[in-house]
Amino acid sequence: MTNNELLDIASELGNPLYVYDAAKIASQYQRLTSTFSRIGDLRINYAAKALSNLSILKLMRQLGSGLDTVSIQEVQLGLAAGFEPQAIIYTPNGVSLKEIEEVAKMEVQINIDNLSLLEQFGTRHPKTPVCIRINPHVMAGGNSNISVGHIDSKFGISIHQIPHLLRIVENTAMNINGIHMHTGSDILDIDVFLHAAEILFDTAKHFKNLEFLDFGSGFKVPYQQNDIETNIEELGEKLSKRFIDFCKEYGRDLQLIFEPGKFLVSQAGHFVTQVNVVKQTTSTVFAQVDSGFNHLIRPMLYGSYHHIENLSNPKGKERFYSVVGYICETDTFGSNRKIAEITEGDLLVFRNCGAYCFSMASNYNSRYRPAEVLWHEGKAHLIRKRETFEDILHNQVEMEYFKESTEQKA
Repeated sequence: MTNNELLDIASELGNPLYVYDAAKIASQYQRLTSTFSRIGDLRINYAAKALSNLSILKLMRQLGSGLDTVSIQEVQLGLAAGFEPQAIIYTPNGVSLKEIEEVAKMEVQINIDNLSLLEQFGTRHPKTPVCIRINPHVMAGGNSNISVGHIDSKFGISIHQIPHLLRIVENTAMNINGIHMHTGSDILDIDVFLHAAEILFDTAKHFKNLEFLDFGSGFKVPYQQNDIETNIEELGEKLSKRFIDFCKEYGRDLQLIFEPGKFLVSQAGHFVTQVNVVKQTTSTVFAQVDSGFNHLIRPMLYGSYHHIENLSNPKGKERFYSVVGYICETDTFGSNRKIAEITEGDLLVFRNCGAYCFSMASNYNSRYRPAEVLWHEGKAHLIRKRETFEDILHNQVEMEYFKESTEQKA
């Protein structure tokens, strides 16, 4: 979609505003499936946590995707979006046995990542198919905040605990139908990922009745011009060959699963804000926008880079700005960025805002969460209304004590 189309959408629906390009999501999905076209049984399970709007989930289902979920609420969203239970995998962390049992009743695929719950669930429900999430102790991404396969991670069952795991499976006679790993985000070194895959293959050999192997995801996308990204094509060539060879060794064809989130939706997302104030200090020119980390926390939480452009004056002379928000905290989106000259009232767009942006938004400072729009087949479709003050108050319950006090004063 074009910058003029973004301007038109903002003019009609206001700002701040998230806009997602359906065509980009579809092209990323097709790129991944084409890359692994040699695999006879391939499933892409979209990671709902990246962007869980119901319309986005329905788009994914239309593309042929399954769904990767991490909470019972995401499972319920998936079912509401029309996914069959068998197309959903549930991979929680640190939840109660009760929640896992509630999800199992929905007949979705259960994925367990710790020995305690594995033993409890296997003892009570030995016939229910269960996938096991292992921790390969491999850091495939460069950022420890988003890499989850290293030795200090809270995720997964350590490969050094395999003997204990096998005793639990034998003692409970539970049904293990899949093995899963997820090394984390921003994978750059294909060989490191393939090393982790070998650990997954070695673990799989301990189980005779597997149906699938789930390799997680974490593929890096470019966040700025000339940025590096995961070489999906190289990974597809090397992992496909190794997976096919493993299936021959195993004695049956297994399903290969990936669970991308960022790869599918990140580049499709655009976040539009308006400049409230241009503030000159002794050392910095601040462009202060009508947003903050209540809408887009990734730069402050992870140090993530989002390219920023001036939609209103794209050909203006470039100057250096620090783009900051209106939250009563430090909420810097970008420091000393070279951007076409900004004046108050200009609209700025933040790129790569499809993944972990709106889904991590909040009402901090009692600000409203923004609207969401899906650009589909040349038209803008509102898929989430902008919040109002009534939304802020909706679930708050006024104490009778304060009601009586107010009435007495009146």
